Amino acid sequence: MESYNYNALSEEDLDQLCQRPKMDFKSIFGEVQPIIDRIEKEGDSGILKFTEKFDGVRPDPQVIHPAELDVELDEETMQPIDTAFKNIYRFHKAQLPMPLEVETMPGVQCKRVARPIERVGLYIPGGTAILPSTLMMLGIPAALAGCKTIVVATPPQQDGSIADEILYIAKKIGATHLLKAGGAQAVAGMALGTGSVPKVDKIFGPGNQYVTAAKMVLQNSEAQIAIDMPAGPSEVLVIADDSANPEYVAADLLSQAEHGTDSQVVLVATEEFNFSACQNAITQQLDDLPRKEMAEKAIDQSFSLIVDNLEDAFKFSNRYAPEHLIVQCDDAEQWQEHIMNAGSVFFGHWTPESAGDYASGTNHTLPTYGYARMFSGVSVDSFIKQITMQTLSENGLRNLGPTIEKLAELEGLDGHKNAVSIRIKDLTNQTES
Repeated sequence: MESYNYNALSEEDLDQLCQRPKMDFKSIFGEVQPIIDRIEKEGDSGILKFTEKFDGVRPDPQVIHPAELDVELDEETMQPIDTAFKNIYRFHKAQLPMPLEVETMPGVQCKRVARPIERVGLYIPGGTAILPSTLMMLGIPAALAGCKTIVVATPPQQDGSIADEILYIAKKIGATHLLKAGGAQAVAGMALGTGSVPKVDKIFGPGNQYVTAAKMVLQNSEAQIAIDMPAGPSEVLVIADDSANPEYVAADLLSQAEHGTDSQVVLVATEEFNFSACQNAITQQLDDLPRKEMAEKAIDQSFSLIVDNLEDAFKFSNRYAPEHLIVQCDDAEQWQEHIMNAGSVFFGHWTPESAGDYASGTNHTLPTYGYARMFSGVSVDSFIKQITMQTLSENGLRNLGPTIEKLAELEGLDGHKNAVSIRIKDLTNQTES
């Protein structure tokens, strides 16, 4: 992990440190487009062919309905899932929008009402590990929002089955369909619709560069779908002062580094922090990780930044806009107002990122690649749209009409003006008669 001194860096140097690894989307788009084209042409059979090609299995049936399943987990597995489920449900239920109604002037009533996105697709990565936490993070807000069709797509295991933990959660969230497929073919199946997979209106979920590319291509196609957010490799930035425990900091950095060799791991600390102890802890803890080789590569291409004070630390953090921000300082929450750009924040010595990844209640589907400057993480809001409504009484039109007429006249839109004028004329005639 290379180290830099914040005050010795130019603006150009700081911009360079904030750059993420470039993804060669041009070539990836070229590989993904033929997959999308084939799914559009062949539907279910196309998905099955790609699943056989990439995963070496032909699941039968390819689509199942979780509500029809009888799934049982052992108590040791079910208890932590249920605890996490309750916490995530509780936090997200509090996000449900409140009714909004305002009388902007006498006789002019305006309101905003929430409606669910009716059909959503949830992509749950598989491959090296099953991710029940991701299904909870996406499925719980979808269920709370009231989405009527919830399609879950996840790669099958070697025998063509889906892990019981995934099936258990899919049933709890009320998923209507479960597609045993991953990659670009699964995304295309949900976006375009097939004989057994309903077409969805919005797709959520993390994935590799091919999944991300498929989401981006389909968002800009005639499929007319939305996606949750742009996504790149996962990342964490840790801010530490002299009160931070070097072993805790090392553990937090490694918990992110084990995601993949392209994970972004950044340490920003004051001079008083014990950097050498932290480096030793990283070396020792690496030996105990099954994903040691992967984490080691991520750490090697990451960096640390030495700052004179915490103000500079937060200034750099806002510039970097991390997916995860961990603040290991005394009285950490006092810095809350200094944080402008971050996906999710973890305050204090006893709040590892793992808490938010699994069970504290907040969502772990977050903006990466610097998109925390303008995107939020997934929430109930992600699964709803807001519709505005208005009602004008006769008196309301009398009060507001002249304003509308004048503004329409200024813009040269006589049809708009006439839609008001014709009504006001009738109201005037009624009054006079």
